[in-house]
Amino acid sequence: MRAGGILKLAALVSVFFLAVFLAFQLLEINMDFNLGNVFATRLEHYKCGLSKPCPEGHFSFKMASGAASVVGPKICLEDNILMSGVKNNVGRGINIALVNGKTGDLIKTDHFDMWAGDVNTLITFLKTIEEGTVVMMATFDDSASKLNDESKKMIGELGSSSISTLGFRDNWIFVGGKGIKTKSPFEQVTSIPPLLKYLSSLTWFVHIFSFLVCSHGTFSPLPVEISRLQWSTADGTLSIEIPFLMIQIHFLALS
Repeated sequence: MRAGGILKLAALVSVFFLAVFLAFQLLEINMDFNLGNVFATRLEHYKCGLSKPCPEGHFSFKMASGAASVVGPKICLEDNILMSGVKNNVGRGINIALVNGKTGDLIKTDHFDMWAGDVNTLITFLKTIEEGTVVMMATFDDSASKLNDESKKMIGELGSSSISTLGFRDNWIFVGGKGIKTKSPFEQVTSIPPLLKYLSSLTWFVHIFSFLVCSHGTFSPLPVEISRLQWSTADGTLSIEIPFLMIQIHFLALS
């Protein structure tokens, strides 16, 4: 087989797997499975698609950033989808879910266009966040172009370390809180090579981040890095221990 034929075959295989992956994301089908589960007599369902249940009195979270400009971000809390493309409450820019740090109740969600929108709407939103609120953020497409020093400072005060260097079309996911006294370890950012940021829609370059989260205790659903964070709030101390899993998937279909 000629080299050109091999390249075409590789491109077709890449496009096929990308199409399957996007179909799973758009239909919000749980992809956390293995062969053992396929042949099991009874399939177990755990909150937010985690591989194991969180202990009693804990919160289960799962978050994923947007995939390029194709698939929107998804935020799950206690088996309830807070934000997703199917719910039609995500958009280009920074997507935010606010959660009561003690009860786990959803306070509100919103998204802010940082390409064509007004950063002042984001700043106004950030000013309304109350002490003890858990702040969950995920990007979709461009989330940095309109950010200014004030907005970056406010997000930094929620525990972000990467917001000051977030670039055009970088993929970023973050869990922080109002009243935090230290930087949050629950943050990941990746930069797409500059050339790929401007390539046509015939080129796909997908980055996916996932957080598997259990708060208020110790739980490790997978053999992954464990991080701890204590937040000093106005009405006490909120302790969170979060198993962290980053899934970084790259599909490249050459035009």
